[in-house]
Amino acid sequence: MTTSPPSYVLAVRQQLWSLGVTTDLMTAARVLGIGRTTAYRLAREGTFPVPVKRVGRNYRVVVARLEEFLELGEEPRG
Repeated sequence: MTTSPPSYVLAVRQQLWSLGVTTDLMTAARVLGIGRTTAYRLAREGTFPVPVKRVGRNYRVVVARLEEFLELGEEPRG
């Protein structure tokens, strides 16, 4: 017997999926409760809680890594 995740997990997961494959650093920071200055400092230092990629002058975060960090588990997208 499998149990369904709580409804709030499903809601957060759906919101993350709506972001697309990647999102900008500030959106990821808001999800994690990190302020702007701290987020950019952590990204520069390479210590942001999830991997960050520099694309030109912007930082991008893979949404799946946010989901893993938040321990939302995996469920097939349908």
